[in-house]
Amino acid sequence: MRAGRANRQFRHSFALKKGLILNFLIFIGGKTMKKWIWIGVILVVIVGGSLWFYQSKKTAAPLEEQQVMTTTVQKGDIKVQVSGSGSVSSINSSDISSESEGIVDEVLVGVNDVVEEGDELVTFTDGSDPITAPHAGTITSLDIEDGSRVQLSQVVGHITDYETLQTTISVDELDISSIKEGQTAEITADAFPDETFEGTVTAVSKEGTSTNGVSSFIVNVQLKDPKDLLIGMSTEVTITTESKEGVLYVPIESVRVNGDEKYVIVQETSDNSEATTQQVVETGINDDQNIEIVSGLSEGQLVQLAVTINSNNQAQGYMRGNGGQGFPGAGGGQVIQGLPSGGTGGQGFSGGAGRGNQ
Repeated sequence: MRAGRANRQFRHSFALKKGLILNFLIFIGGKTMKKWIWIGVILVVIVGGSLWFYQSKKTAAPLEEQQVMTTTVQKGDIKVQVSGSGSVSSINSSDISSESEGIVDEVLVGVNDVVEEGDELVTFTDGSDPITAPHAGTITSLDIEDGSRVQLSQVVGHITDYETLQTTISVDELDISSIKEGQTAEITADAFPDETFEGTVTAVSKEGTSTNGVSSFIVNVQLKDPKDLLIGMSTEVTITTESKEGVLYVPIESVRVNGDEKYVIVQETSDNSEATTQQVVETGINDDQNIEIVSGLSEGQLVQLAVTINSNNQAQGYMRGNGGQGFPGAGGGQVIQGLPSGGTGGQGFSGGAGRGNQ
């Protein structure tokens, strides 16, 4: 009995000691783990702060070296043009058909003969009206001979006018409204890279052809002097839809829009001044690069563009991103023709939040 009681007391004592040891180890381990967690947090904060500081300095550096680009108001010519690709074809190319029925008495022409409109080509034994040329040109085929019997409206050959040529181009629906008969055009051909041909718009299609949801329209341009151009040759056509001579103009990206008002930023040039003023302008036509200034500016004035040059000599749109970096002055705005735009902004023109196509 005594031995059993002693054994139980021993086991109980051992269990107590074991529990105390485990609790002590857990306590020590917990303290150690918490210590390492705090050390890790402190290290993360230090490293993260250092990286943020380095990155912010790296990002800010180019801004300090940015320079505003400027240009002068110039006087010259502006042409609004629409371009397209095409190929050379004959304006007059027709079948030769008979307006009479009878036996052929005589065929008066042969293939490759050049004829004028109304020339007799075929006569009949019974004196019926002869077959005549529908227009001037070259006989390219003739399927008839003396003694042949010809039916009414029968096609007996073909005639093509190689002197009166045209090029046919396809024009996008966004541009077709500006194309009118009588407008002038410049034509180049791959076969004659050093030559430019003149032309005139003679026809504009009234119906378009839709491809992938976009409609295009056929435009015919007659060549003034085809020279050595041949039917089927590839061409590039530039049609002038509007033009003005001796007008003031600036690059289109220098004009900003604020509501219904258009303005530019004028850079003072006297006494090395860096002062700027906001000048309201009236604009006219543009050729996607330059825009006419109808009023508000004078030739030779210095205006700012809506782009900057950073330390890497890379041009950037001034209004990309959110706010802040605007031209000295006040107010926001946007640049016309899909260029960088801005709303209300930081301390400067066109300096607010906005985006643009660069």
